Amino acid sequence: MTSPATMRFDALRRAPAPIRVARLLAALIVPVLLLTVLMTVLAGAQQAGASPAAPVAEWFRLGDEALADWSVERNPDRPDEVTLRPRRAPAGPLRRVLVVYPRPSDAYDVAMTTMLAVFSRKGQDLAVTAVNFGNDDARGRALLRHAADEGVSLILAMGSESTAWLWEHYRGGAIPVVTVCSKDPVLLGQAAGYDRGSGTNFAFTSLNVPIDVQMAYLKTLKPTLTHIAVIEDPQNVSALETQVKPLLAYAQAHGLRVTTLSLRETDPAAELERRMRETVAAMARTDPPLAASVFWVTGSTSIFRQMPAINAHAGRVPVLSAVPDLVKAGEDSAALSIGIRFESNAHLAALYALDVLSGRVEVGRLAVGVISPPDIAVSFRRLRATGTALPLALFEAAGTLYDYENRAVRTNGVSVGRMTVAR
Repeated sequence: MTSPATMRFDALRRAPAPIRVARLLAALIVPVLLLTVLMTVLAGAQQAGASPAAPVAEWFRLGDEALADWSVERNPDRPDEVTLRPRRAPAGPLRRVLVVYPRPSDAYDVAMTTMLAVFSRKGQDLAVTAVNFGNDDARGRALLRHAADEGVSLILAMGSESTAWLWEHYRGGAIPVVTVCSKDPVLLGQAAGYDRGSGTNFAFTSLNVPIDVQMAYLKTLKPTLTHIAVIEDPQNVSALETQVKPLLAYAQAHGLRVTTLSLRETDPAAELERRMRETVAAMARTDPPLAASVFWVTGSTSIFRQMPAINAHAGRVPVLSAVPDLVKAGEDSAALSIGIRFESNAHLAALYALDVLSGRVEVGRLAVGVISPPDIAVSFRRLRATGTALPLALFEAAGTLYDYENRAVRTNGVSVGRMTVAR
């Protein structure tokens, strides 16, 4: 299977069940789009792997490669605002791009770092202003008025919350909007279909993988799968609509048992432990060796922060996720993830942004941007902790691999080290 380092960005959503169909779909892509994206991703394979490390503001961090190419401007009177300009001499006037944040998030930092890398490689003369409007209506409306007054050329909606707010309050507005790190717009009722544009000032990209594609990969790992415990944040509406509901429908159609664990970040540690242990015990009643059961972590930052406790109480049940970025070095990692990396989505969003800024395409004509095949990430250390073997097909498909000693041996589909032997 094609690795994420040579990933194909598919503008049309498909939903095949078997992995072989997902592979075939990955090859059926518009040649011009494929060539453009391959050149971009290959050129930036090394940069894309870097993780944001440098704090720019209390709510905003960037990777070193972005800070090397972009100067940072802060206004003491506006702590929720950061402006970035190219360090190189621009060829002409800087066009203004506004990035609307709903709140701080490591995922958004990764996406911002990735988009800035794409803009740099493309030699774009842009002034990029990121603003954390805190999901506040008054602040958001003032921000839109200011964007119109300042002649902003493009708005990037960072995250599902910003996308939902802008869709409600700015659909049909004068400034084009491209979404980043946002979940499936069709399942959220924001787009009529995957194969058409919005017909408005919005162009959508999606962080979601079709549920039957995810389950095809999951059943490769667990052919006898019978029980999935879904860990959700009840306040994350976008994750509930685009990840939990499709999984529940799939399970009902295929005779799988699903347990939902609604966890809040404010829940006491003892409550999380109790519910995890109860779930494992329920799994063991129908699956005594726990060989046909998994935990499935949905895409909520609040849940990501609880990964140490989730892993500690999952026992021999592997903790899997729809978020590849949740697989990382250390004990706080998921064992395996099947989804779309924040970097991959941000690459596509940056290309959509450049298409709109250049005038090559009208924003409302861009089909929903969905990436195929999905990103697979694996932690051998976490798999070993649960006694789970990795099939060869998933080893070959994985673009990100961490070995038994927590060392990265494959990143963005590129080998970066030698696999250690399990002891």
